[in-house]
Amino acid sequence: MTAGEFRLCDVSLDRSFSGQDYREHDLAIGALLKCNTFIPAGHSGGPYRLKLEVADERLALHIADENGGHVASHHLSLSPFRRLFRDYTRICENYYEAVRHPGPERLEAIDMGRRGIHNEASELLKERLAAKVSVDKDTARRLFTLVYALPARNTSQQILSN
Repeated sequence: MTAGEFRLCDVSLDRSFSGQDYREHDLAIGALLKCNTFIPAGHSGGPYRLKLEVADERLALHIADENGGHVASHHLSLSPFRRLFRDYTRICENYYEAVRHPGPERLEAIDMGRRGIHNEASELLKERLAAKVSVDKDTARRLFTLVYALPARNTSQQILSN
């Protein structure tokens, strides 16, 4: 089994994400597919297809093999991510504001804060997935980017306001 077989070859979104910015989704998915390590527990190898959906404030990850055969499903509560989604949203808004009023020191400080929150969130995601799926640090970061772009925006009124 080579490392290349323990990877995602496709990521799709459930229709629960309709009405979203598909360009943002496509960028996040493209980055994730470009380079990733994705190892479902107890499975002999991929590559894998991942389908994401949100239901009842939970992120569902449906994993299939390359031919579409079911491998596993994992339902992940988004509650532990509320503060991180909120903080990440605020820091991104501050970044966009800072871009309009340039100041290299301010942009650098905001970017360092953004990376810190992103690292914290990706570590939490990696820990929460560990029982079902092993991912490396870079895959966890790319997956968090996608998770943030999807349910944080899709259910922002529910998640961010609680």
